[in-house]
Amino acid sequence: MSLIPYGKQNISDDDIAAVVAVLRSDFLTQGPVVPEFEKAVSAYCGAKHGVAVNSATSALHIACMALGVGPGDVVWTTPITFVASANCARYCGADVDFVDIDPRTHNMSPSSLAEKLEKAKSNGRLPKVVIPVHLSGQSCEMQAIHELSKRYGFRIIEDASHAIGGSYQGEKVGDCRYSDIVVFSFHPVKIITTGEGGMCVTNDHELAKHMARLRSHGITRYPAEMTHPPDGPWYYQQIELGFNYRMTDLQAALGLSQMSRLDDFVAQRHVIASRYDELLAGTVAKTPWQHPDTHSGLHLYVIRLKLEAMKTTHREVFERMRAEGIGVNLHYIPVYRQPYYARMGFEPADFPNAEGYYAEAITLPIFPGLTPVQQNEVIRRLLTPAGYQTIF
Repeated sequence: MSLIPYGKQNISDDDIAAVVAVLRSDFLTQGPVVPEFEKAVSAYCGAKHGVAVNSATSALHIACMALGVGPGDVVWTTPITFVASANCARYCGADVDFVDIDPRTHNMSPSSLAEKLEKAKSNGRLPKVVIPVHLSGQSCEMQAIHELSKRYGFRIIEDASHAIGGSYQGEKVGDCRYSDIVVFSFHPVKIITTGEGGMCVTNDHELAKHMARLRSHGITRYPAEMTHPPDGPWYYQQIELGFNYRMTDLQAALGLSQMSRLDDFVAQRHVIASRYDELLAGTVAKTPWQHPDTHSGLHLYVIRLKLEAMKTTHREVFERMRAEGIGVNLHYIPVYRQPYYARMGFEPADFPNAEGYYAEAITLPIFPGLTPVQQNEVIRRLLTPAGYQTIF
């Protein structure tokens, strides 16, 4: 059997036609399709504004900038995430710290956050921004985190890179009920794709306007934002230092087309996850726990191995499955273990739940189009004892 990847894009003829239509149009970039895509995503989520960019990393960066993150500030996030969730604060010159995870959801723990906030208040070092990450597509407990934000005065960016199409308390992730800004990713392995791309959604008009300016060099063409009346109809001003983080119309066309299948993609992922749950029941794997307030986008299906029962090691399982054509992965290495962050003095012992997760977690393949035959093969390879060979 050929390699079964942990995730992959699903591209239809309609997707291809949408991109080709842009190729044949007058605008490959800075045209009408990017605003259409922004409106489609924000309307789907129930947010007022969308700002499309070339990656979720860029989205996190401009979100931090729009909230005024800078030198002397500290931003908190979860250690079980991709490094971009922390790097965005470092780009702004801010310090980073981490909040341990909940052992069941593997998301940022509200109780650990509350405890850490009380200590930070005593030390006079409260975070300016907290970035909860919706790991695997399951929303964090945002109401509890939002209540803490009101008590301790921090802003919230939801890193929902995994979670478009998911819900929290019956409403779509991205409605910004409990946050200032929500960030989505459209990388090919995510739930929908633009090839590469990301988006910030918000209900705050000023934040949206600021992020739109930051994604395009800090330039404005609005006279009200200029230091003096325009010299003429050609005039623009750079009023701050921004970046070229724009999304092209080609990318937006693909994303806009994929939006029509978003709910179907999420539904397919739930069918696959439910079947994994059944196949793994009573075995040496702990299946993902879903909080009753959430309906996950299910970007990932992460299990935890009962290694003592398996009489093997985490690494041996991973290497064996890779060698046998199963594209398992590990999401993620705790960020504080990366050399760049380790040099800042973080102690793994301060994050016992993240350490426990890292020692046992493994990501199984999940994507629309994964067949029952492929799932059976994934589980057969996972549960085959180490060193076992079939004799033909």
